[in-house]
Amino acid sequence: MRNNWMRACAAVAIFLTAAFTAPVANADTPDPAVQQVQTFYDALLDSMKHAKELGIKGRFDKLKPVIEATFDLPDMVHLAVGPSWATMSAADQQALLDAFERMTVANYASNFDGYSDEKFVVDPATQTRGQDRIVQSKLVTGGKTIPFGYRMRQVGGTWKILDIYLNGYVSQLATQRSDFGATVTAGGAKGLIKKIDTLTDKLMAQ
Repeated sequence: MRNNWMRACAAVAIFLTAAFTAPVANADTPDPAVQQVQTFYDALLDSMKHAKELGIKGRFDKLKPVIEATFDLPDMVHLAVGPSWATMSAADQQALLDAFERMTVANYASNFDGYSDEKFVVDPATQTRGQDRIVQSKLVTGGKTIPFGYRMRQVGGTWKILDIYLNGYVSQLATQRSDFGATVTAGGAKGLIKKIDTLTDKLMAQ
């Protein structure tokens, strides 16, 4: 796994501890929100273990269906773009969703490109925040423990990942919203699509 990705997670400093102050749900029975995070981690870990034989394209193809099943990608891109989303055409919205999904999958396929006895540990207890649930987890790698929180929301009766709290408290969506908003202001939807596609192409160029 790439060290620069881990450093990038650690460098962001947005304080969102309020997300983790809600009551803890009963953990006596398996929580479906927890199970979704575990499903994602299982697929990611398997991809890491077979990273070299799969290559970047193979890892992308392996992770794409599980990310589609466990991430709420339509709402994620909507929230990441912000208020400008409502002013965009349906064609631009679909193009942005497609680009965002490709970037999301490529990010995991590129950055988790090997296996060195890493472990993903998911807390069986969830925290409730309004209609959402927070699932806490950690990545144990090379003597380091990196926390990740997942904000989950029901979509069609299925719990899906809406936001990821890097290092346990840094909202990925908040970080993207700042970046995406500036790009849309400067170049509109097509400018943002181009930027996302360029980033994804770099991730896939291994």
